[in-house]
Amino acid sequence: MRDDPAPSLLPAPDLASFPLTGRFLLGRGRDRMTDEERRVLEGAAHAVKDYPARHHLVHRGEPVDTSMMLVEGYVTRYMDDREGYRQLVSVHVPGDFVDLHGFPTGRLDHDLGTLGPVRMALFDHQTLVGITEQHPRLTRFLWFATLADAAMHREWIFRLGRLGADGRLAHFFCELNARLELVGLARDGKFELPLTQPDLAEACGLTGVHVNRTLRRLREQNLLLVRNGKVEILDYAGLCAAAEFNSDYLYSDCGTWKTT
Repeated sequence: MRDDPAPSLLPAPDLASFPLTGRFLLGRGRDRMTDEERRVLEGAAHAVKDYPARHHLVHRGEPVDTSMMLVEGYVTRYMDDREGYRQLVSVHVPGDFVDLHGFPTGRLDHDLGTLGPVRMALFDHQTLVGITEQHPRLTRFLWFATLADAAMHREWIFRLGRLGADGRLAHFFCELNARLELVGLARDGKFELPLTQPDLAEACGLTGVHVNRTLRRLREQNLLLVRNGKVEILDYAGLCAAAEFNSDYLYSDCGTWKTT
């Protein structure tokens, strides 16, 4: 059983001094960034943009010369099959670089879109080049962010390949709860999430009808309540058990990652 211990209290984001990047790697090494590194990253954003809900941000294959950090809201990566059916391959929370890998590759191999309204900080790739050349430690933090992103992709593959419907949905909500706790946006298993049941179906490889039945079953087992864009985990240990969830792949602060 891949069970997960109860979450611990994490530091609050410093949004007064760093309103754009204060949640970057929060709970996953941000406290090891120097003040200079934090100021460099905050000052590297060349623009801030707001986008509406269900807005297409980047199309697969198109050239990109800017990377985006999510400041507020939720963004999803997704891919479409030949018939236009969508598969969500990740969901991003505030503090995430949603397309940092586009910096070295120059394009994306998937689409990016908003779920609800979002605010983005934009980083020109030429500015990121300067960071990689002048700030090696900060470069390693950016590298770590992309590696942590890849670890989540592997966990999503595990979830879709090895878990049943109950486990898939339970795992999805366990992960989001853990990630949102890291950045100070979930507490006591409660958070807001503007995903519809079709969105959940596309994230978990299920039909909408199956999602509806599974959410009802998890509610009847007193594990999880999802209603009107609000999520409440009723039994954290029980939901983790149903999900075979262990948050080690999120690389939260545990003294095992060194930057020196």
